[in-house]
Amino acid sequence: MYSAKPLTTSLTTPRTAAKLSQSLSILANGSTSTCLRPYSAFILTRQPHASAHRSFTSTPQQRIKEVFGPPQDAPSIKVTPPAWHHPIYTEEQMNLIQVAHRSTNNWRDRVALMMVRLLRFGMDTATGYTHDKSLSERKWLVRMLFLESVAGVPGMVAASIRHLHSLRRLKRDNGWIETLLEEAYNERMHLLTFMKMAEPGWFMKSMILGAQGVFYNGFFLAYLVSPRICHRFVGFLEEEAVVTYSRAIADIDAGKLPKWEKLEAPEIAVRYWNMPEGHRTMRDLLLYIRADEAKHREVNHTLGNLDQNTDPNPFVSEYEDPSKPHPTKSIDNIKATGWERKEVM
Repeated sequence: MYSAKPLTTSLTTPRTAAKLSQSLSILANGSTSTCLRPYSAFILTRQPHASAHRSFTSTPQQRIKEVFGPPQDAPSIKVTPPAWHHPIYTEEQMNLIQVAHRSTNNWRDRVALMMVRLLRFGMDTATGYTHDKSLSERKWLVRMLFLESVAGVPGMVAASIRHLHSLRRLKRDNGWIETLLEEAYNERMHLLTFMKMAEPGWFMKSMILGAQGVFYNGFFLAYLVSPRICHRFVGFLEEEAVVTYSRAIADIDAGKLPKWEKLEAPEIAVRYWNMPEGHRTMRDLLLYIRADEAKHREVNHTLGNLDQNTDPNPFVSEYEDPSKPHPTKSIDNIKATGWERKEVM
């Protein structure tokens, strides 16, 4: 397992800091004036030797909220395991993931692609991303946080609508709901993993809040009108996600992100993806996430090819001849542009 050195920034020398710390301690504890104590306490917490023992963050350690442990008022709870266990990916499978694009064959595809390009433009503008310049580790993390906060919406919206349709029509959904919920859960795990590295500030939280409010309601209405366009939209969106993570991996390989070269993945990621010993760096983490996005790309392009009301979900179905290539929950037999209906039905 690699070990990364903590990143610290010293604003003064250790000797000067020690003298300043001693003076402020006497001032704060010895003075009868209580108004000086909060300021001295703040400065004392910013000493170089008290900095966070984490390799990269855009948020001070004392501001990061622990959102993964059990509640403080529930001492009997040790840990809450994930509801969906992630399939095992091999290194060979993840290295085979390629950037791909499905061609537009009709007006529905063109509408979906146009909306993705519009969303991509807004996201690039918000996160300061351009193709001709490399991002720093902090800016990459900001982009990934924002991307995953949006990516977790479509699966939940589609699953809830199909759930209500099933209740109203008194009919089975043929396995679509579970896959869509699992997709939303997986995207949320990506977000929680990145939040273990840094907590967004108030500006980013405001952007996420606004984007979610607009995107959730817009996608909800769009799915009521045309589920097929929505799945194609998500397929194109996941194509962009694969591009994003492929470029981040390439930047690590090119030495443009030195803080990430030996940075270890958070423990929540190690457990969720069952990352093997010796393959738990930031680069390994991005390989897993890119593979997830490639899987969502395949799933949504495939669902966009099916009859939305009658066809069963091919990713959870049992086949008459399992020896023939067919969709699965893992990334074996993965098809970047999705499976055509005639191939699975």
